[in-house]
Amino acid sequence: MSSEFPAASYQHLRRFWLVETLWLRKHSSIYFRESRKWDRLRRVSVARADRPGRATIRDIAQEAGVSIATVSRVLNDRPDVALETRQAVLKVIRELNFAPSRTLRAVPAGRTGFIGVTTPMFHGDYFSGIITGITDALDELDLQAVLCPTFHLHSHEAGLVDRLVRAKTDGAILVLPSESSDELQTLRRRGFRFVVADEAYRLTGDFPIVTSANMAGGLDATKHLLSLGHRRIGLIKGIPDFAATEDRAIGYRAALTEAGVPLDPQLEVCGEFDTIQGRVAAAELLDLPEPPTAIFACNDDMAVAVLQEARARGIGVPEDLSVVGFDDLRLSAYTSPPLTTVRQPAAEIAERATELLIGLTRGEEVEEMRHLLEPTLVVRSSTARRA
Repeated sequence: MSSEFPAASYQHLRRFWLVETLWLRKHSSIYFRESRKWDRLRRVSVARADRPGRATIRDIAQEAGVSIATVSRVLNDRPDVALETRQAVLKVIRELNFAPSRTLRAVPAGRTGFIGVTTPMFHGDYFSGIITGITDALDELDLQAVLCPTFHLHSHEAGLVDRLVRAKTDGAILVLPSESSDELQTLRRRGFRFVVADEAYRLTGDFPIVTSANMAGGLDATKHLLSLGHRRIGLIKGIPDFAATEDRAIGYRAALTEAGVPLDPQLEVCGEFDTIQGRVAAAELLDLPEPPTAIFACNDDMAVAVLQEARARGIGVPEDLSVVGFDDLRLSAYTSPPLTTVRQPAAEIAERATELLIGLTRGEEVEEMRHLLEPTLVVRSSTARRA
């Protein structure tokens, strides 16, 4: 902690963090500790960047063309790194004779060393993946995350962000923020540095946004079903007005139009990204006089609901009905049958958002405000060629 950081501001920030932690414990029974105290198999600390003649983790990342968080995962022998990427990073480590140091970098004068992270929730594969990616990257820079649960409550989230500003945090990563573009633009004009990691509602403005290319994901999912001979393909959409809902639906329609398949409004129903509503939506599709032979659900929870409804009706998957989800949650590989889905680039979103925010705190300009990261189609056993 810099000696120039006012003690009063530090105490204010600490009180704020403790209050939020106690509130979280009371209302959600989810326990989080400071990111540097999270359990890890090993921890790689970074030598000071200004130490001449010694390579740093940032040097490794730049030379290998990867993110700092990716280098960290290689050094910690984490399994979620592609073999080719791992080999490239290890090659650079050998070439630069890099040795991790346990000397932590001091926080620059005028900084607090704290980064706010607002998120609707902490549980679930998607959110935990983003949070882990952010905290890993911050930890390697000797920065700490102030985790702020918003629970999709706009007034609560706005209050949290305002407190992050007043507590003089160095900036914030806003995960699926509920604020409008105008509200975020006002925050930007106040001089507060932040990056949006995945947008809930469509956002535009003079601030960085990192999100999944949902339109491309919807296109890939639908094209996969079309390639298997399906022409009557149902769509279970998410929460109305959510950017992800709209973009995945646009991708779905684009794929059908490209294949010369007429759009049928009856085949588009709303499941609100929820298992219960997803099953209601699945029943609505399967009750049609001419039901679909395939269903694309805009998240894995709703896709699992389709599997449940099909099983209850004696409909075989994939023999009679093909099903595709979106997200690639861990459970997707263990459903019966294993679910074909579109993998969200959650870790990559976290890494890119963190890199952009750190750049902003260093006074760097962001040339591109919208960063779209490609999702990946994961084919398993819930889809098959139409009989």
